[in-house]
Amino acid sequence: MATTKAGGTAKNLRDSNPKYLGVKRADGQKVAIGEIVVRQRGTKILPGRNIGVGSDYTLFARVAGTVRFRNKRKTDFDGRSARRPIVDVL
Repeated sequence: MATTKAGGTAKNLRDSNPKYLGVKRADGQKVAIGEIVVRQRGTKILPGRNIGVGSDYTLFARVAGTVRFRNKRKTDFDGRSARRPIVDVL
C-alpha cells in the first residue's frame, strides 16, 4: 500500500537550458581572431567584412580588429525593402 495519498503526476516540470543568444561584442569593441561577435538563430544580423558564419549562424571575427555595426537597405523576395543590421570587423 502507498504511504501517501494519490497526488497525481506533474507534467510541466521539465525545462530546457538557456541558449545564451545575442550580441556578445558591442560596437567599437576590440576582438581577436575567432572571437564570437553574435550568437543567433537564423541570420537576423548579416555578416559583413571579415566576419565568418558558423553552422548555427554564429558570427565570428576572421581577423583581429574593431567591431562596427551598420544598417543596410535590403530588398526582400516579395519586393519590400527593409533595413537589416550588418556587422563588420575593421
